[in-house]
Amino acid sequence: MTLETLFSLLGGVGLFLYGMTVMSSGLRNACGDNLQVILEKATSNKFMAVLVGFAVTILVQSSSATDIMVIGFVNSGMMRLSQAIGVIMGANIGTTVTAQITAFNIAAYAPFILFAGAVMFLFLKKSLVKYIGEFLMGFGMLFVGISIMKAAIAPMAKSDGFVHLLSGLDHPFAAVIFGIAFTAILQSSSSSTVIFQTFAMQGLLGYHTAVYLVIGAAIGSVTPNLLASLTTNRNGKRTALLNLLFNLIRAVILIILINVFPQILELIQSLSPNSVARQVANTHTIFAIIAVCLELPITSLIIRFAERLIPVLPEENEQLEDRKLQYLLNVKNMPSRMALANAHREIARMGRIAEKNLNRALDCFFDYDASKVASVKAREESVDILDKEIDDAMLELRSMYFSDEALRRISMFNITKTDIERISDYAENIVEFAEEMHAKKSALSEDALAELNHMAEDARRITRLSLDIFSEEDFSQLPELDEIESGIDLQKTELVSNHVDRLMEGNCEPLAGIIFTNVVSELERIGDHAENIAYALSGQDPQ
Repeated sequence: MTLETLFSLLGGVGLFLYGMTVMSSGLRNACGDNLQVILEKATSNKFMAVLVGFAVTILVQSSSATDIMVIGFVNSGMMRLSQAIGVIMGANIGTTVTAQITAFNIAAYAPFILFAGAVMFLFLKKSLVKYIGEFLMGFGMLFVGISIMKAAIAPMAKSDGFVHLLSGLDHPFAAVIFGIAFTAILQSSSSSTVIFQTFAMQGLLGYHTAVYLVIGAAIGSVTPNLLASLTTNRNGKRTALLNLLFNLIRAVILIILINVFPQILELIQSLSPNSVARQVANTHTIFAIIAVCLELPITSLIIRFAERLIPVLPEENEQLEDRKLQYLLNVKNMPSRMALANAHREIARMGRIAEKNLNRALDCFFDYDASKVASVKAREESVDILDKEIDDAMLELRSMYFSDEALRRISMFNITKTDIERISDYAENIVEFAEEMHAKKSALSEDALAELNHMAEDARRITRLSLDIFSEEDFSQLPELDEIESGIDLQKTELVSNHVDRLMEGNCEPLAGIIFTNVVSELERIGDHAENIAYALSGQDPQ
């Protein structure tokens, strides 16, 4: 094999991979945010989740892209593991479409398709047309790349060294390992399968060797997901682990099946006896479908195994409870008075979660701990998710009959919910300030810390008191709350003035000074929102 031939092969592979990327980008851009919306709406019905994963992967031409989106949804709490595993399974079927497409011999038309796509992308202004052009460019590049690979591979069939290298893959175990490693490098099972397909078409690989390479490729395709999960929470890591477990189990099942029932491979070959490319593509697709059919009934076992490997911590159970409705379930079946009372309870519960988040954030600010930062950010996500869940449930209240007073309460519930959500936002802001100070090794002076600590205690008190008033509707406590809120306002003015004095005297670091004033502002805003919560159901205006 000459250096020129090797470069030609690598160039063909590069053009093919780039074509896949361009084609995927064009499809994603053409679909806009619809793909993420479709994934987000994947229901708890696992069959529907499989269809969603299949459809989205066909559109983006990448199971890794689908899986990484799923990891993101699970990481943010918008999708459960039981939904995620169905989407992952569907993605494993959807990714086989690429090999089916490339099994068609349309290389002669590829340059024209590439040219047409380039004209649409470069010279037409309408966004949708440009994105379709981008897709066609990628589609054309893909087949031009395959043509270059075929031309480069043909002389290799005469190279004793290259033939000897590939002959080592005749052993099934070696072929599976090579398939895993090769796909891990390319980070795409569809890409590696097409390359194996091309080798088989040129007579460098036997069909049975290609079968084991395809089995290994499915395992290797998990690499991007495992890498993406490194920065996620434990549920995100479990999602990547689910993908790995699914493909490991798939490999074991398929290897057992084709060795116990070799007629399976004979049947696949008989579907297209004169085209080894189609045989490899059909194997890729049929194996994926068999794996999904056999593993779909045991998804709960796979999930439990993943949760054993990455155990569920007590705070994760708390998080799951925080993100679920407790009182506004089946609103349509409730009497209107009960629905109204339960809405009150649900929002009060959301308030306590936000209060807990504020307390943890302030603890972290005065005693920095990375685990506290993560806890605050996770609980802020819980508040946001619960806020949306309450919104959806309260929409169902529209179909009920309510008096004018009840409608006023519903309106105030919605406003209060926003105030509660904002308090949790400020809690997250406070830990981000703490993170910044820790990263820059900056520190507040003892006087500044003492002043902030006093104001923070008042913010804790007013938040707790406002939620007590809202929950119990004991408005006799409003004067006490007003006194705390007035004190917070006075402290803001006093603390900023003191801060300016310290700056003038050079007793304050610039970054620490900026963060000091930001935290003072956040605490004052928390007091304002707490006052709104306390007065929400009183029929009075805040003082």
